[in-house]
Amino acid sequence: MRTDNVDGGGPALFRLVRFWSRRWAAGISQDEGSDVAHVLVLEAVAAAGRPAQIGAVAVELGLDRSNASRMVAASVTAGLVTKTVSAQDARRTSLDLTPAGEDLLAAARAWQAQTFARMVADWPAADARRFAAYLVRLAESQGAS
Repeated sequence: MRTDNVDGGGPALFRLVRFWSRRWAAGISQDEGSDVAHVLVLEAVAAAGRPAQIGAVAVELGLDRSNASRMVAASVTAGLVTKTVSAQDARRTSLDLTPAGEDLLAAARAWQAQTFARMVADWPAADARRFAAYLVRLAESQGAS
């Protein structure tokens, strides 16, 4: 395993994370008229496996169960997520996306793809594809869903 700085890759990665963590969801919410938190919940439900459990969604969101439950409840109220009694265990609830939730998640992912394409628009196509593949590889190697 390499432990050196790899030519500034670490600091550059975290500069990008800080930059986009303040901006990415705002582009979705302005385009779709939706609350940024709803997009986060939809991504977490999809990543947690469907139907999802609140505990798994909390892990995906990086929150405690109580805060995640409040965010999910707001998305249920907005008609983006369904919350039903689990077929496997009546003490648990199952979460899934409604058609409106599916549409908003698709719009969010389309916006993400368009944003990435704009960021690398002036790169040679082979470099952009290689960089995209490296990003996917990095996300998968870290267990990021």
